[in-house]
Amino acid sequence: MEETPPGQRPQPQPAHASPPFPAAPFTPPPRVFSPALAARGTPSPGSGPGHAPAHLSTPPGPPVFSSPLRPAAVPFRATPASPHPVPFAAAGGGYSSSSSASASQPTSLAPHFLNGAATPHGDLAPAPSPLQGDGLDNPYVQFSANKVLKQKKLLNAPSLGFGALVSPGKEVAPGPEVVERDPRRCLNCGAYVNLYCDVLIASGQWQCIICKKLNSSEGEFVVSSKQDLLHWPELASTTVDYVQVGNRRPGFVPVSDSRVSGPIFILIDECLDEAHLQHLQGSLHAFVDSLPPTAKIGIITYGRTVSVYDFSEGAAVSADVLPGNKSPTHESLKGLIYGTGVYLSPIHASLPVAHTIFSSLRPYQLNVPEVSRDRCLGAAVEVALGIIQGPSVELSRGIIKRSGGNCRILVCAGGPCTFGPGSVPHSVKHPNYAYLEKTAMKSMESLGHEAQRHSTVIDIFCAGQCPVRVPVLQPLAKCSGGVLLLHDDFGEAFGVNLQRASTRAAGSHGLFEIRCSDNMLVTQVIGPGEEASPDSHETFKHDSSFCIQIHSVEETQSFSVSMETKGDIKSDFVFFQFAVHYSNMYQAEITRVITMRLQTVDGLSAYLASVQEDVASVIIGKRTVLRARTASDAIDMRLSIDERVKDIAFKFGNQAPKSKLYRFPKELASLPECLFHLKRGPLLGSIIGHEDERSVLRNLFLNASFDLSLRMLAPQCIMHREGGTFEELPAYDLVMQSNAAVILDHGTDIFIWLGAQLAAQEGQSAAALAACRTLAEELSEHRFPAPRILSFKQGSSQARYFVSRLIPAHKDPTYEQESRFPQLRTLTPEERARLKSSFIHFDDHSFCEWMRSLKLVPPEPS
Repeated sequence: MEETPPGQRPQPQPAHASPPFPAAPFTPPPRVFSPALAARGTPSPGSGPGHAPAHLSTPPGPPVFSSPLRPAAVPFRATPASPHPVPFAAAGGGYSSSSSASASQPTSLAPHFLNGAATPHGDLAPAPSPLQGDGLDNPYVQFSANKVLKQKKLLNAPSLGFGALVSPGKEVAPGPEVVERDPRRCLNCGAYVNLYCDVLIASGQWQCIICKKLNSSEGEFVVSSKQDLLHWPELASTTVDYVQVGNRRPGFVPVSDSRVSGPIFILIDECLDEAHLQHLQGSLHAFVDSLPPTAKIGIITYGRTVSVYDFSEGAAVSADVLPGNKSPTHESLKGLIYGTGVYLSPIHASLPVAHTIFSSLRPYQLNVPEVSRDRCLGAAVEVALGIIQGPSVELSRGIIKRSGGNCRILVCAGGPCTFGPGSVPHSVKHPNYAYLEKTAMKSMESLGHEAQRHSTVIDIFCAGQCPVRVPVLQPLAKCSGGVLLLHDDFGEAFGVNLQRASTRAAGSHGLFEIRCSDNMLVTQVIGPGEEASPDSHETFKHDSSFCIQIHSVEETQSFSVSMETKGDIKSDFVFFQFAVHYSNMYQAEITRVITMRLQTVDGLSAYLASVQEDVASVIIGKRTVLRARTASDAIDMRLSIDERVKDIAFKFGNQAPKSKLYRFPKELASLPECLFHLKRGPLLGSIIGHEDERSVLRNLFLNASFDLSLRMLAPQCIMHREGGTFEELPAYDLVMQSNAAVILDHGTDIFIWLGAQLAAQEGQSAAALAACRTLAEELSEHRFPAPRILSFKQGSSQARYFVSRLIPAHKDPTYEQESRFPQLRTLTPEERARLKSSFIHFDDHSFCEWMRSLKLVPPEPS
């Protein structure tokens, strides 16, 4: 069917026509509230000070600072308070489609939801007005450009590219409209009905924006005027959540608890030295104190054996011990499940016992190097999974109540898995190490997939100086939907990450669908999932969607979606639809549908002006880092950034007059500097020591939300000013002024640098350090993983972490320094001389030197 001209109604096709329905006068239906929807759930323990949050927000983006900034006055909360979302429940008067001869209307409109939770009667949010325009302020999707270039050759240029960052599990307030019924979908291509569809109000038929086919609504959309269609949330808003309450899994028995939270198993390495163990015990004591009273926990320790702690013994510490050299047998698991021991217990009943267990842990006694100690991590995970599954290990059918919700296994590891399933030899010099490592990786990958099938997420928290063999442990975390994190020790950052990991909202069994109109093609998706097999989801006759299976749907994640066009675009708009289907923690089936449209343009300048430089930088960064699998790959990727920047200048810029240099397009002025940070930084550079650390960092970056990804790509630099205010400055080494304190936020690390002159003044330096520390904690308050916060003085050995992340702009001429770093003009001649004399010469290029080495004119600062 041809596209409908603006302002005209599409004519129905006979092949799709439905019986005529009289256009009855439309009366807005009454709003119906279900008590279960309107009621607030059990208060979270996070409602009091010092407790973990029920939901984590995505990491905050760069704050918009006034000049000067306000003082950082809010005290730090490592685990901020926030209410738990309330479960969805079936409304009493839900809508079902009607095929009667009268106009069919929804009998209940969606209640207002904040952050996915129903708002109580006394605190109703105002009804959101229908989103007008293209929905470019949608919090779930950010495009690399807000317009689409019609010319295929330039739009598909691989150096710049076109794409979007999608965060389908992101939590926002107020949340999207909620509809408690099945969505209407195009019978031809599977796309969802949305606000951009043309609707024939006489017959109720709607035209799909993706394939242009007409679909029947069985008379549902028969109304007297177009305005009346806005009473359907899916025809009024760019984002809609369709909710199906109840569990359709065989053998599931509904329970009265509104929130069905899965258990948390804590797996503890027994092979720790005394100093590490003391730190870990402190973190574990704080962790269980932060959990809600209804949360169920289990505790397992592992070394050469697996010890499963029994909570039924009261004050006495008791554990059942299983061998660690092999997988647990069916009989041993059956003995645990049907025995008298209690291995999963709610916090309100077992908190004192948990503290006693942690206090009873003892350091490793044998005189064996850390790396050579036997750790049966794989067997311990298998035991935990067996206990979580419970009697369902025995019965594939029947009325066995499942735990429900995403279960979590939190592994506290001080070294590699060297014993039993998934183990590697103690030494990498073992003659058969490469083969045994590959075998161990496959075993861990299989174990991760097994956990994912049972809605269990495995997070692995490593700490200490012992290498943990990241390539072996990473598949276990990744395939289950969890994360692998490295820490310096088992102290503060480790403890905060334990708390944030256990409380971050997660959905399971996710499916992410992407559909585009006008021959737009998805060429690559980077994120926390894998391409879905055709038999894993519903397919349609001409379904051109790109489908991703998501192991764990979380708000701190995003997908980078790269797109191209098959040919020059003729239409005025291109439509994009993103849909994610998953089960939430309340066992409700959620389908979130996000539909957006972008205007197409002929002019290159209009397209470049619409480019979102930060988003484009993150998408380019993820495409580049994905290919940096080894240290040698990273070197190649650093060189590829040079070629990419040159190609963007040649294709989209112009040649400088009377010069062989090319000018970078002024609309993309900040893009090359972001990519220069990527080239020099820890993701591709060599400023952090071990390849394991870089591997973990890259995996985090590839899955991270936009805000955290941007901070990991290009650090944010903030200078503390006299009077307790702050000023955001470029991340140049010109910021290292001896009378100042500086914060550098690099996503997973935040550094606080004190100038030597300031550090010599005890009172002022203490006040500045406290203010910087408070701001650093505020910036990372909801971030997962929680960053490491380090503070040091100018000239100390640790200051190299800070200096290596700054662009060495001191090598540039004075006029360029002042142009790119205007704060220099406020310094006295003595201060400038002191700053200049403090720099040590080394060979790294400044940003301007790098651009000229590529035969490009450095862009003017924006």
